[in-house]
Amino acid sequence: MSARVAVVGAGISGLAAAHRFRTLLGPDAEIVVLEQRDRVGGVLRTVELAGMPFDVGAEAFLARRPEVPALLRELGLDTLQTHPTGAAASVRAGGRTGPLPPGTLLGVPTSAARLDGLLSTAGMAAVAAEPGLPLSWEPGSDVALGGLLRARFGDELPDRLADPLLGGVYAGRVDALGLRATIPALAAALDGGATSLTAAADTASRGTPARESGSPSARVGPDTRASRGEEVAPGTSGTPVFGAVRGGYRVLLDALREAAAADVRLGTTARELHRTSSGWQLVLGPTTSPELLDVDAVVLAVPAPAAAKLLAGVAPGAAAAAGEVELASSVVVGLAYRAADAALLPPTSGLLIATGEPLAAKAFTHSSNKWAHLGADGTVRLRASLGRFGEAASLQVDDAELVARVRKDLAALAGITAEPVDVHVQRWGGGLPQYGVHHLDRMRAVEDGLPGGLAVVGAALHGVGVPACVATARGAAERLAVSLTTVG
Repeated sequence: MSARVAVVGAGISGLAAAHRFRTLLGPDAEIVVLEQRDRVGGVLRTVELAGMPFDVGAEAFLARRPEVPALLRELGLDTLQTHPTGAAASVRAGGRTGPLPPGTLLGVPTSAARLDGLLSTAGMAAVAAEPGLPLSWEPGSDVALGGLLRARFGDELPDRLADPLLGGVYAGRVDALGLRATIPALAAALDGGATSLTAAADTASRGTPARESGSPSARVGPDTRASRGEEVAPGTSGTPVFGAVRGGYRVLLDALREAAAADVRLGTTARELHRTSSGWQLVLGPTTSPELLDVDAVVLAVPAPAAAKLLAGVAPGAAAAAGEVELASSVVVGLAYRAADAALLPPTSGLLIATGEPLAAKAFTHSSNKWAHLGADGTVRLRASLGRFGEAASLQVDDAELVARVRKDLAALAGITAEPVDVHVQRWGGGLPQYGVHHLDRMRAVEDGLPGGLAVVGAALHGVGVPACVATARGAAERLAVSLTTVG
């Protein structure tokens, strides 16, 4: 008898899981993908901006991880992989715009950090003094990254560098993010006996890279990876750190959907999940006329709060842990200009904006500078990211107001005052999970608390970047496929 599986959610995680199921279970398996929205992709989306495909969710992926390049090869799309131009990133802090400083680990300075153009004399003195401060660290513990940085370096470093960097990744605040989930290599160095945060950053930079979480251009969600200022990996002979798909992520999404050959049901809500004697039952649709779907296995590829609701009756411990994950909302505004109207745009890959600057946006990606194919027709395209965790109210204005705020910022930052030739406003309500203190413990409780035949995948688990989501999805499908074929 052929296996029948359900995947709840048709974002990159859900489609990657469905595709892997098809590969492992063969053509006779019945794979049903349930998606509440009217399109696939979740928080990945490609639109037409001035006649060219343009991503208004994640725009890139971490190319040093194997998942996305391998998936592109598997789907015959590897020739569409492209890499940044090498344009450098910048940061706006203290009313000045300058290069993003080298020598930091997501804003945590190593002994080689060059911060003199970013921090004041007092801020530089605080960074220089940090290695001599006594450090009390309990191995295995977890703390808020912002609090740790402020205690060791003062307020300037987190406000001007770490917060805009990690805010770009998570649409959150550094003071609420957990050290162990966001920069695990730094936590490991502290566990290993580093005598200061600077020494820990030195050790971490020489060893395992920080968690792949997605920068303001590579994560799954609004904006992500121009943020570190490392378009080329140090010590790798020019190997690009990031990659993208020409034609946008919709090329990958469409190919996954076609190769999965699944029954994709858009506009379908999964309201309840129940265990049966032979597997699982999902209750779909409105309460007035529900549909029952019986399957052998289920993958939940939905945001953590939605997963918590479905898990409540079948895995209460996992549901409780998933329910503790909070989500941030944000907006991406894509704009296109005639080249003459954007002549003053700096030749950088983008701009991170520090905490406290009198600007609405938290980051700009100069897309045509960063990706050669996005400027090949002579049009200048860029994107602005607005909103962080706890700022949802500031986004509750109409699209025209959001565009006006972005254009005001562009006028102040780059002297661009002309009307854009095209604009797209993309709102991401609850787009990104917040990796708070003890986040890894929560996710361990989710995964350990699931009964057989059930899996949870996606951005909340092991990184918000596209590669991490693909990895969790394919891993879950592989585990479930083994159990299904063993039973069969």
